[in-house]
Amino acid sequence: MTRESANDDQEVEVKYRVDDQQWLIAALARRQVVLTKPSVQDDQAYAPAGWSYGMSKVGVPFARLRTQEGRHLFTVKKPIDNEMACLEHECVIFDRDAMHAALVTMGWVPTVRIVKQRRTGAWDGATVCVDVVDGLGAFVEVERVVSPQHSGEEVQHGLDAMIRSLGLPMQRVVDTYDTLIWNLTSAAVRTSAPI
Repeated sequence: MTRESANDDQEVEVKYRVDDQQWLIAALARRQVVLTKPSVQDDQAYAPAGWSYGMSKVGVPFARLRTQEGRHLFTVKKPIDNEMACLEHECVIFDRDAMHAALVTMGWVPTVRIVKQRRTGAWDGATVCVDVVDGLGAFVEVERVVSPQHSGEEVQHGLDAMIRSLGLPMQRVVDTYDTLIWNLTSAAVRTSAPI
């Protein structure tokens, strides 16, 4: 979700691994959710120096550079209640390479690259994202922007009820895409290491 003005609102989301993307799209259509055509998002995630996967993300700011349809976005997210309830600030940038160099100079460390095809739609005041993530598969996210007075976990409970009302078999995921990719690649490295 793109929000180009600075404020203290939180982006709160829930995410699910999807076995059958076509069933999901049909179920959303029955709820009058009209999805956009797929668009490729190429994201580079960044963490502060000294932070590593396995450590808590709550209270720690993370950065992202995204390119989508020739447009570059810089985003900073700071998890509040959990990884998927964050303060978020985002703006358009014109030079992704220069912003990457600036982040590295300021002490941010590139972590993982996330490439996905995303379709979006609106459902009852929330944004629905249907994603196919390289190396991970299909997911659906539902997100809502709320004021800081709202509990992220309470909002997530309501979003979970929305998704579950579709009646499809889905597995809730509590990790962000960067963590899922890092877990996958680090597991692959461990299994290929000589004994």
